[in-house]
Amino acid sequence: MQLHTINTGYFKLDGGAMFGVVPKSMWNKLNPADDNNMCTWAMRSLLIEDGNRLMLIDTGIGNKQDDKFFSHYYLHGDDSLESSLSKKGFSVDDITDVILTHLHFDHCGGSIKRESDKLIPAFKNATYWSNQQHWNTATMPNDREIASFLKDNILPIQESGQLKFIDGNSDAFSSDVKIRQVFGHTEAMMLPQIEYKGKQIVFMADLLPSAAHIPIPFVMAYDMFPLTTLNEKKSFLTEAVENDYVLFFQHDPKIECCNLQATEKGIRAKEYFNLDVI
Repeated sequence: MQLHTINTGYFKLDGGAMFGVVPKSMWNKLNPADDNNMCTWAMRSLLIEDGNRLMLIDTGIGNKQDDKFFSHYYLHGDDSLESSLSKKGFSVDDITDVILTHLHFDHCGGSIKRESDKLIPAFKNATYWSNQQHWNTATMPNDREIASFLKDNILPIQESGQLKFIDGNSDAFSSDVKIRQVFGHTEAMMLPQIEYKGKQIVFMADLLPSAAHIPIPFVMAYDMFPLTTLNEKKSFLTEAVENDYVLFFQHDPKIECCNLQATEKGIRAKEYFNLDVI
């Protein structure tokens, strides 16, 4: 097995929304905001090369929405999903599985592309993986989350016939990949956990979008159930320290990975490093 970091670009989100009730005087030291209170965030995917399978976790924001949509998010950087795959020696046609942690637009937008007047899968040879509970939430969204679940990103996956669901009662996806589910950010978000070179690598998605979110109170205002997130973080961080997990951050603009340690102030990062040093 080989893991590859796939950078799909950067965007900006409101700092207050990303850090919830934490005062700006604290979070601004961690990810400084611009004059519009916007902070830069990565959209980092993970590619798992395992035998005959090439599994991609999340697909970034994509490029098919209109200029008005993208004007809210200030996309920048030289990376794209396609160029990053190419740098690793792969193309979109090589992908056999796309694991979608959840269906918010910055995680699944690259799954579907616009071809003329049609919306079709960007990965024509891949199976797309979600779960029934989250799919129901995304296709019948509540009023608060409806702006994050874009039909153009979601419905064409099912219409293509390439969609399958991971059984919520089973965490096994492959011999080296299991799927955890968490429920605070959105219903049944999936966190892939990969056994790799004697380590457990956990793709954190939006449970811990960045290393700055490790302290327990640092919970996004975007989360549907913030107290659930808080409890999920407590449980996960304790488990991660005890088992020396490696955390892979999807949105941290600079830090790819860290491990953890217990301190007088609570559980904190121990070492920061890139995936390729493991």
